[in-house]
Amino acid sequence: MDIGKIIDDSFEYAKEGLVRKWKTWVLLIISCFIFPLYMGYAMRVYRGEKPAPQFDSPGTMFTDGIRLFLVGLIYTLPVLIVCFVLFESTGTVRSSVNPSTLPGLILVVFIGAIFLVFLTFLSLLIFITAGVRFARTTSFGEAFNFGAIFAHIGRIGWMTYLIALLMILISLLNIVIICMVFNVAIPYSGSILVLLLLPFIGLASPRYIALLYESAGTV
Repeated sequence: MDIGKIIDDSFEYAKEGLVRKWKTWVLLIISCFIFPLYMGYAMRVYRGEKPAPQFDSPGTMFTDGIRLFLVGLIYTLPVLIVCFVLFESTGTVRSSVNPSTLPGLILVVFIGAIFLVFLTFLSLLIFITAGVRFARTTSFGEAFNFGAIFAHIGRIGWMTYLIALLMILISLLNIVIICMVFNVAIPYSGSILVLLLLPFIGLASPRYIALLYESAGTV
């Protein structure tokens, strides 16, 4: 898999979908405030529609977005549960008056925090492939077919998969940093820049993920 080609394809895909298509650009900005529409549009990109889909069939996109959101919520549940347990444990540490048990409680919270970071990262890795699989099969159950999901990631190569996702994460962080610098230089300019870039990110990122998924087959 050539990650460079995937990046170039994703950039061109977003450019072709937005340049001189201001209606799509504006509607995607608006959809950012109605997240099911934004997620539903991403589902169409996940399915491999080319060229970039028009912003039409809002009812279908809204429904698809809700379904994808529910998949993400289920993947987030273990993380939320661990967060709750850690919060309760932290409260116990704060209220502990027994010096002999305090170090042990602190150690438990520390280990729990490390586990939480690992669990969050793992959930995200699985959800990314699960989301594309869900979009392409239209089966809610396939979003939780862990055997197929792990097999698909295995065909991509776990290390390749991690590197590819880290690259897009670093790119997004760079955009955030640039926008923060703009905000410092000119108040609100960074926030406006983020808003203007969201349609491009909303096209390029799902396309990147879809191509990463396709590098191991289209099932």
